[in-house]
Amino acid sequence: MREHQHEEKTARQLDRLSEALDSGVQSQVKQLINSLNGAEIGDLLESLPQAKRQIVWDLVDTDLDGEVLVEVNDEVRAGLIRDSSATDLVQAVGELDIDDLADIINDLPDDVISEVLRAMDRQDRERLAQVMSYPEDSAGGLMDPDVVTVRPDVSLDVVLRYLRLRGELPKILDQLFVVNRAGKYLGQLKLADVLTKDPSSQVADLIDTSTNPILVDIPDHQVAIEFEHHDLVSAAVTDQDGFLLGRITIDDVVDVIREDSDHMVLTTAGLDEEDDMFAPIVQSARRRWVWLGVNLITALLAAGVLYTFEPTLDQLVELAVLFPVVMSMGGIAGTQTLTLMIRGMATGQVNPSNSRDILRRELAVGILNGIVFSIVVAAIAYLWYGNAGLGLVMGIAIIINLVAGALAGALIPVILKRMSIDPALAGGVVLTTVTDVIGILAFIGLASYLLIAPY
Repeated sequence: MREHQHEEKTARQLDRLSEALDSGVQSQVKQLINSLNGAEIGDLLESLPQAKRQIVWDLVDTDLDGEVLVEVNDEVRAGLIRDSSATDLVQAVGELDIDDLADIINDLPDDVISEVLRAMDRQDRERLAQVMSYPEDSAGGLMDPDVVTVRPDVSLDVVLRYLRLRGELPKILDQLFVVNRAGKYLGQLKLADVLTKDPSSQVADLIDTSTNPILVDIPDHQVAIEFEHHDLVSAAVTDQDGFLLGRITIDDVVDVIREDSDHMVLTTAGLDEEDDMFAPIVQSARRRWVWLGVNLITALLAAGVLYTFEPTLDQLVELAVLFPVVMSMGGIAGTQTLTLMIRGMATGQVNPSNSRDILRRELAVGILNGIVFSIVVAAIAYLWYGNAGLGLVMGIAIIINLVAGALAGALIPVILKRMSIDPALAGGVVLTTVTDVIGILAFIGLASYLLIAPY
């Protein structure tokens, strides 16, 4: 429901922006675009052709530029950076949080990077280097090293006075982190407790240890699972020895969830979520050549198998009409299992300890569906052609291909992952090849053996 509302809101904003651009009144465009936040502006920029995008980008207030650069995808960001002056870029990224700056600093020109680093104090440079030392898709790459820590042996009154002296606090602050003198993480202190409990209460008496900190080297999708399971707004990040390194907030986790979702949808079609949908036509076409070439090879493989049965098709032309049904049914059944497996592997619900149980279950589902739909399809084939033998062959082929599809859908992502290949990227192509080839062999092969001799 919320996703649908977001899509409608973006569509309305895009319509209003397009009307303002078509009117040619730049003041109207500027007023509209700068009434939005960075994420909303980023969505709109990604939705505009490059000529209109440049017009809008030039009208975005400088204090929003950095936030916008963080929100847009890599290719759009590269274009915006390319069309911005060094002075504007330095000003745009100078106020970004360390974790956001770490996400985009390598995309900036060298002279801009040098200027940004010179403007930072030593502590912020060290924090930036720390974040950038971890992989981008890990907890360390997500974390913000700017944390508010307190000691366990002080009172809430002392904590309150410390917060007032500190002045500006990090965004999305729902808890403070309790550490010992060496910086080792002990637990968290809820901000609500700081504000509502007796000021003379000791921090040690209010430490919450119900939620474990997040280890710095775990992958980002596992971070998202931790936030979901424990309903977190923020979480501490520690190293293997328990020393506090930083924190992760819910806004960064939402970005991970969105990116993972886009990745799963687009990679099945051989596309990249970081591509610009308004990139030059030739550039976009060339990106798709590899995937189209792979699909062509697999299609030719299926066609080659079918070619070996050409004499059978010449004698029984009904097979040419019906065999796409067999392949399609097997492909759909396999895709259902493949999608469940890929999602389960991404969320940690599928692992070696339960993979055999999942395989047995999917085989049982494939057999049951095969029996049900083989009866339906066999009856349809008989009614069309009045040939009971053709209906029987088609029914058996449906069972074989649905079981093969379920088996392939369960095994292919596991095998690809062991080969360090993204199952979401290659799984669909491999599955289609398997179900097409087995469908042809089962249907046309059985027809050659059982039906051609009587003819």
